[in-house]
Amino acid sequence: MRDLVLLGSSIVLPPDPIPPHHRTKPKPKPKPKPSLLTSTSARLSPPISSLRSRHPLLSNLRWDLNNYSDLATKLVQDGRFDDFSTMAETLILSGVELSQLVELVSAGISGLLREGRVYCVVEVLRKVDKLGICPLELFDGSTLELLSKECRRILNCGQVEEVVELIEILDGFHFPVKKLLEPLDIIKICVNKRNPNLAVRYACILPHAHILFCTIIHEFGKKRDLGSALTAFEASKQKLIGPNMYCYRTMIDVCGLCGHYQKSRYIYEDLLAQKITPNIYIFNSLMNVNVHDLSYTFNVYRNMQNLGVTADMASYNILLKACCVAGRVDLAQEIYREVQNLESNGMLKLDVFTYSTIIKVFADAKLWQMALKIKEDMLSAGVIPNTVTWSALISSCAKAGITEQAIQLFEEMLLAGCEPNSQCYNILLHACVEACQYDRAFRLFQSWKDSRFQEISGGTGNGNTVGVELKHHNCITSMPNCLSNSHHLSFSKSFPFTPTTTTYNILMKACGTDYYRAKALMDEMKTAGLSPNHISWSILIDICGGTGNIVGAVRILKTMREAGIKPDVVAYTTAIKYCVESKNLKIAFSLFAEMKRYQIQPNLVTYNTLLRARSRYGSLHEVQQCLAIYQDMRKAGYKSNDYYLKELIEEWCEGVIQDNNLNQSKFSSVNRADWGRPQSLLLEKVAAHLQKSVAKSLAIDLQGLTQVEARIVVLAVLRMIKENYILGHPIKDDILIILGIKKVDANLVEHESQVKAAIIKLLEDELGLEVAFAGPKIALDKSINLGSPPGSDPDWQEPLGRNRLPTELESSTRRPAVLQRFKVTRKSLDHWLQRRVGATRR
Repeated sequence: MRDLVLLGSSIVLPPDPIPPHHRTKPKPKPKPKPSLLTSTSARLSPPISSLRSRHPLLSNLRWDLNNYSDLATKLVQDGRFDDFSTMAETLILSGVELSQLVELVSAGISGLLREGRVYCVVEVLRKVDKLGICPLELFDGSTLELLSKECRRILNCGQVEEVVELIEILDGFHFPVKKLLEPLDIIKICVNKRNPNLAVRYACILPHAHILFCTIIHEFGKKRDLGSALTAFEASKQKLIGPNMYCYRTMIDVCGLCGHYQKSRYIYEDLLAQKITPNIYIFNSLMNVNVHDLSYTFNVYRNMQNLGVTADMASYNILLKACCVAGRVDLAQEIYREVQNLESNGMLKLDVFTYSTIIKVFADAKLWQMALKIKEDMLSAGVIPNTVTWSALISSCAKAGITEQAIQLFEEMLLAGCEPNSQCYNILLHACVEACQYDRAFRLFQSWKDSRFQEISGGTGNGNTVGVELKHHNCITSMPNCLSNSHHLSFSKSFPFTPTTTTYNILMKACGTDYYRAKALMDEMKTAGLSPNHISWSILIDICGGTGNIVGAVRILKTMREAGIKPDVVAYTTAIKYCVESKNLKIAFSLFAEMKRYQIQPNLVTYNTLLRARSRYGSLHEVQQCLAIYQDMRKAGYKSNDYYLKELIEEWCEGVIQDNNLNQSKFSSVNRADWGRPQSLLLEKVAAHLQKSVAKSLAIDLQGLTQVEARIVVLAVLRMIKENYILGHPIKDDILIILGIKKVDANLVEHESQVKAAIIKLLEDELGLEVAFAGPKIALDKSINLGSPPGSDPDWQEPLGRNRLPTELESSTRRPAVLQRFKVTRKSLDHWLQRRVGATRR
């Protein structure tokens, strides 16, 4: 069957069966076979070409209309639409009744539709329309059904653009296009193809376009395609007359679905800029989308009041939800009291959602007694708690660690005839696990799984017993109350329990260090048709690592990846934690490198675990490794306690001086007062210098550092030089030490002099190194002659004492950005390294 090709606003028959997107050059339309037209004309007397000129005589011919029907079909099948039009016009002029002609053409159209020749039907409708006949009159109920079936066939082939153009043509003929296809089917295909313009084009055809625009926006929102949704929204503002509040509300909801709450605020502000007052539904949607921002939500609420829009129960429920997210119990209580006053005045009626939300606020704050008080208010108002309400009540006691009260509430839920869901069961199991009542958790699970409640002992040392026995037929349930005397209750049905992945995860936590039991639960989870998630695998890693089996924990990471689940930051951090605890630091840091390789961003726990992995540093590589992690941590936006890392680096640096810890202890204890300011500058300086490693020349920048910090940086560089010297990397140049630009302020000059004196004392007295003035580096004027001795480094000057300053710097009046520097000579460094390395080897 030949494909349908749409050109402009017409549908024509392609001359060959090649699809349009495969054709490069259209072939000329073949001429009809002479035998077809000749044989037909021979039976019908005059040929078609003479009908128009001799139409007055046509009334004398007694032809059967069935013959005309056959001829019309043949002409249409051969694409002879002009001849078909001529024949129809001639028949009308010859006195054939319009009803007979309609019947004649309708029969031919039905045949064409059965053959899938909808393009021919369209041409016939165009010709008939030119004759003054309404094309819709050619279609009865069965013919319309054939047309609808053909449209669905084209749509199922994925040719949605062809369908939309066909519907546009049929709409021009006043067809009931809404009944031809289900609008949602076309919209969903447009959404799947990410084609908002085509969806808008289709919506504009139908009379209920304002509804379809909302549907289009919402469907794109469900696909998280905010850009296409916004395209449809902007089109709705242009195509529809006046602002459509439904579209505005739907677009705000879609912003929430896509996580772009800021865009929802722009839409709201756009309405206000047009001097249009949003209705209550737009305000509610806006507050709900921004419920995470308590301040903004209440600003919208106040603005709603200022504009004279009356808040409904949904508005207050959203405000309570915002308080719940923000953890503002006090504010939630104020809103609750306000709503109660409105209810007492007959202006509002609190619903089950309101009570459930305020209960959840108290549950999250572990205020279980206040949550129970809300339940009493709820019952007094005649509002029946639902499953969500009971779950929140049970959760309030479970979070407070009151397992017995949580189980009692579960019993009350059953007594009230409310069917619990898996969340209720999971909350109870979690409460048992948090209270370390592991056996009770497993007994509850087994009894629920068997659709039968059994006697459950009272956990850890309280001696209470909670038991329920449930039978399917004539159920008689025995439920000794955990807080009162035993009593017998009756139920008419059992409550089936379907474990979820969360259920098994909770039970895996109850396994403690029993790895094999946890592994059996994971296998049972798979047998039940559930897939272990990241939490399941992380718990298994935690249990395995807790037994000291580090190799097994790392192997689980690999198995997890092979199972098709990419390990997340929690799984890696759990494995790293146990590697650190067992002193397998090489594996820990290799797992960290693997995380970075798989582009898994470490979290604060990961960084802190690695930074505290060592209690001291033994080599330059270890210091560089931890400093690299520290820098990566700060780049990721995390703040850490720098003091611990600073102490370790200080200890490592002080090891340069001597093996005993006398000077080190004295230094550390005396100068702790200098640690008041943030340590990030010091650690960044140390990291920057240690990254140079085996550089040919070294320059130590001490600008902006205190005496303590400058000492640590210098010692860090010297420790690095010593480590590299042992590895066979000799010193090839002097060490240049930069103090900074000479200051005019007296306090700054004094501080700089103190830093310089402290560093010279360290280098000369404690380390025995030779310090020489390197000469100032002048940014604007380099004409100062420093009087360098012949045959020496041009920057060299005589050795400096601790209290001597360069005369040039003291006497200079121009002071053009003089950079103060001095250096440690390579010769003295060589002697010092030989002594240190020799002593170390001995």
